[in-house]
Amino acid sequence: MTSATTSTSKATVKPAGGSVRFYGVWLIGIAALIVLPMIFSSGGSLTSFSLIGIAIVFALSYNILLGQTGLLSFGHAVHYGLGGFAATHMMNAVVSHGWPIPLPFIPLFGGLGGLVFAMIIGWVMTKRAGTVFAMISLGIGELVASSSLILRSVFGGESGITTDRTALPKLLGWSFGPQLQVYYLIAFWLVLSAIAMYALTRTPLGRICNAVRDNPERVQFIGYDPHVVRYIAFCFAGFFAGIAGGLAAINFEIANSAYLGAIQSGLVLFSTFIGGTAFFFGPILGAILVTYLQLGLTNLTTAWQLYFGIIFIGIVMYAPGGIAGLLMMHRPLIRAGTLWTVIPSYLVAIVPTVALACGVILTIETVARFAGGDAINLFGIAFNPTSPVTWIAAAILVVGGAFVARLTWRRIAEAWDRAATVARDRGYLA
Repeated sequence: MTSATTSTSKATVKPAGGSVRFYGVWLIGIAALIVLPMIFSSGGSLTSFSLIGIAIVFALSYNILLGQTGLLSFGHAVHYGLGGFAATHMMNAVVSHGWPIPLPFIPLFGGLGGLVFAMIIGWVMTKRAGTVFAMISLGIGELVASSSLILRSVFGGESGITTDRTALPKLLGWSFGPQLQVYYLIAFWLVLSAIAMYALTRTPLGRICNAVRDNPERVQFIGYDPHVVRYIAFCFAGFFAGIAGGLAAINFEIANSAYLGAIQSGLVLFSTFIGGTAFFFGPILGAILVTYLQLGLTNLTTAWQLYFGIIFIGIVMYAPGGIAGLLMMHRPLIRAGTLWTVIPSYLVAIVPTVALACGVILTIETVARFAGGDAINLFGIAFNPTSPVTWIAAAILVVGGAFVARLTWRRIAEAWDRAATVARDRGYLA
């Protein structure tokens, strides 16, 4: 599960311990999905877990494009939204015609909805990669999102299409009315989709996708058509995004234009990039973090989208490998036993870095709440946004925190270089 999505042609023989760890990670993940509702059984927790599960499937599907094939899409929500509408129409059709199709099969129709649109539009879109593909995806996304408000018979206009998941035939006595049953349905499709997408990365198609991402000219030279490879990857991404959309339609019992919009496309881009595109588990981490922040920040501040932007810019500038990249860069040091020499520098940097973060938060909230005069509660300390003291405190935290933090970051860099040198001498780092 931690294998990088990079191309390699070197044949390696995995030790038995590696296989045990590999399957152990998957089994632990499945066990965690089963046990979580038993530990956190409140309705809010089950809803949050369900949203995170949907976001993970969506982010993993996006990484087939971005991390696996090198296609930056600004319109991936189109497949997600069309999958949601396809699932909603299918649920209504099952109820009205009395078809014996239980709810757990509905996400498959969502996936087919995303796949069909990908097959239709993908051949043209994937003729070129890079900026051309990104601009076309942006245009297609806006086109479909706008059409959803015009074609009312298909998309239901601004109110969308509603459905009732409990009206479908029961499966093993489950009506999928309670949120707990919906959670387990989402968890089932999450595991199934994750296994399928991981298996895709290990196939020759997954490897050639990596090659197309890194050097399409060489791929063409050895006899493969990069356009066809990009098209197939695009169709797979559309299928799994449609499954995520179908799960969302089941969870909310509605599909509307918000499923297709630019915000949805931006969120999946944030999740995937913040988590890290080079590792399979990167989008999983990103989806968990972004969904959790989205649910938490929207209740705390109106400027939550600004925080997303700052986090995204910070990741792009200082950690382009994302959270997964940050974690995996420590792996050689752990193996070499030199990570402990870096930890004291990390601990020293925590205080000024937290102070800098508090200063940025205080500055944003002061500006956002200045007109309304709403009090700011930062870690239990109340601040008045119209008071000069608040502005002075924010300035001191930002300037002082940045100055001291920069000094501590240099110490981290020096400690890291020493630890990496030892790891390199011991053969754990190239």
